[in-house]
Amino acid sequence: MDMLTAGSLAPDFELTDQHGTPIRLSGLRGRKVLLVFFPYAFTGVCQGELHDLADFEGDTAVLTVSVDSTFAQRAWADRERFDVTLLSDFWPHGQVARLYGVFDEVKGVASRGTFIIDGEGVVRWTVATAIGQARDVAEYRKVLSEL
Repeated sequence: MDMLTAGSLAPDFELTDQHGTPIRLSGLRGRKVLLVFFPYAFTGVCQGELHDLADFEGDTAVLTVSVDSTFAQRAWADRERFDVTLLSDFWPHGQVARLYGVFDEVKGVASRGTFIIDGEGVVRWTVATAIGQARDVAEYRKVLSEL
């Protein structure tokens, strides 16, 4: 499956965050959404990125998604004091990552895909980042400021 492209309607989903709260993408209509898929909790590159994402404010909702369980995400969030929403795509395993075309069938994890979704639910920008390479948070800010 190919990664979802700009101009596509973002597939709606509901996943549970690290606190057990269900979050539905369509419930965020009217706000910009920065949707960040990452492979694993407790990894160095992802850990640094999630701290950087906590600075987004205003009308941008930041959602991060991995196939880790809510329990692993909660332990990681508590340990690192993350101030971002960690969503569990644990079961059915990788279902949302598949909808967005970022599920690695060989490794069984989400690849490092990022999507910016406008208030109408349309994907406006995407990028895939290689495992082990940090994402450019400044680029996200630039794209979001132009929406």
